[in-house]
Amino acid sequence: MEVKPLKIGDLVAKIPIIQGGMGVGVSLSSLAGAVAKEGGIGVLSAAQIGYDEPDFEKDPEGANMRAMKKHIRKAREIAPDGIIGINIMVATRLYANYVKEAIANGIDLIISGAGLPTELPALAKGSRTKLVPIVSPKKSARVILKMWDKKHQTAPDALLIEGPKAGGHLGFKYEELVSDETYENYDDTIREIIDMVKPYEEKYEKDIPVIVAGGVSSKEDMEHCLSMGASGVQIATPFVTTEECDADIRYKEAYINCKKEDITIVKSPVGMPGRAIKNKFMEIVQREGRIKPKHCFNCMSACNPGETVYCITERLIEAVKGNIDDGLIFCGADAWKCHKISTVKDVIGSYIK
Repeated sequence: MEVKPLKIGDLVAKIPIIQGGMGVGVSLSSLAGAVAKEGGIGVLSAAQIGYDEPDFEKDPEGANMRAMKKHIRKAREIAPDGIIGINIMVATRLYANYVKEAIANGIDLIISGAGLPTELPALAKGSRTKLVPIVSPKKSARVILKMWDKKHQTAPDALLIEGPKAGGHLGFKYEELVSDETYENYDDTIREIIDMVKPYEEKYEKDIPVIVAGGVSSKEDMEHCLSMGASGVQIATPFVTTEECDADIRYKEAYINCKKEDITIVKSPVGMPGRAIKNKFMEIVQREGRIKPKHCFNCMSACNPGETVYCITERLIEAVKGNIDDGLIFCGADAWKCHKISTVKDVIGSYIK
C-alpha cells in the first residue's frame, strides 16, 4: 500500500504517523523532536510537563507553564522543519491556561481528549494552531462535530479516534473495556465516524483527516487502518522503548519485561478507566483500598484529594523516574510486544518499509 503524507490544514507530515502524547514526562522534547525530525508529528504531553522543575511542588502551574515553553523550544531545535503538537487533557484543571500558553509558544497543533473539548475553538480563536479532538465511541464524535458546528461555526482540523486498545486514560466505560464485543466491532465504529465527518468537510470546504489510534502495533495494523479510510495513525507504545523516549530506562524495561497477562484495566482515581502494567503498587492499592496522597498538585478537575484512592500525579511521576514498584505504569494493550530498546528511526522504519 502506498503511504501518503498526512495533511492537517497547511501542515504536511511526510509520513502519516502521529506520536501519542504520553504523560507524565514520557513524551517530552526528546521523543517529540525525534519523531518530527523523521517526518512524523511529534507530540508533547502537557500532563504535569514541569514535574522535574525544582519548584514543581510549590508552584505546579508555574513550573508547567515554564516547562511547556522550554520543551516546545527544545523540540523545535531538534526538528526545525518538523511538526510539533501537544496533548492537553480536558480534565486538567486550568485547561484554558494550558491551551493559551501552548498557542502563545507557537505549537502547531493541539490534541485534546480525556473529556470533550467543547470550548477549544473559542480558546484558540484567531490562531494558526490546528485543533484535533479525541473521540472514542460514535456518540462523542457526533457531539463534538455538532457542537463545534452549532456553537463555534467550525469543524475540527482533524479527528483522532482512540480505540479500546489504547493506553492511559480511555474514553470508554470500564464494562466496555473488559468486553470482547467492544474490540471485535470497533472497525465498524471507525468506518461510521469516518462517514460522519464527510458532511462537515463539505460544509466547511476543507479536508478533515481521521487518524486512528490504539493497537496500531505494526505495518499491517497501519495499513488496515488506512484501508478503512483513515488518513493516518497515532502510535504511542512502540515509541516508549526507544532511546529518545524521555522516560527512565527502568520504565522502558517494564514494557520489555511485561507479559500479555500483566496488562490490565484499572480504575483511575480521576473517574476514568485506564490501561496499565500490574506491579507492586497496584497490588497494594487492591489490598489496602487507599494510599493517602502526600501532596496535592491541583492537577485534575474531577479529583478530591481528601477521598481519592491515590494521587495519580504522584504515582505517574514515580513511574517515569524509574521507581516502577511504586508507580502507575500506563501502557497500550500491545506493550507485551515490545522486546528491545530501539530508536525512533527504527520504529518509524518498521511501519513504512
